[in-house]
Amino acid sequence: MNPDVKESEMPTVSAPDFAEPVLPPAGTTDPLLLPPQETSQTNEQVKQVVERFKAVLSSLPEYLADFFGEYKRPLITLGLLFGGVVTFKLTLALLDAVDDIPLLAPTFELIGFGYSAWFIYRYLLKASSRQELSHEVESLKDQIVGKLPK
Repeated sequence: MNPDVKESEMPTVSAPDFAEPVLPPAGTTDPLLLPPQETSQTNEQVKQVVERFKAVLSSLPEYLADFFGEYKRPLITLGLLFGGVVTFKLTLALLDAVDDIPLLAPTFELIGFGYSAWFIYRYLLKASSRQELSHEVESLKDQIVGKLPK
């Protein structure tokens, strides 16, 4: 404290002025609750909401059947696209997991090189084997497109 300031000049600090709680009259039991609405009006509103909810739920199967009937092809297309994307992601995850196994990736590479060498030797070196490969490819293409073999 500053010795030059007299005690009468010092500001007095008092407790903040808080409002005293107003107590309810002695005869009331729940002073903090709002006055209740009419219970019959509240019950009627609840019944209306429940009836609307039941009406929506009862018409839901009919609504869904109409929806799926109208949008069957686009929904199937979206389902197939989603399934294809999920399958692609799972395949990549599986290949990544297999690639992390030691010595397995180089083994698969050696198998691939061996199969490629056999395919070249079997089908691509001689003209007669190239002709055979060409006939097999044409036969497979005709089966896929829908033409019957001769």
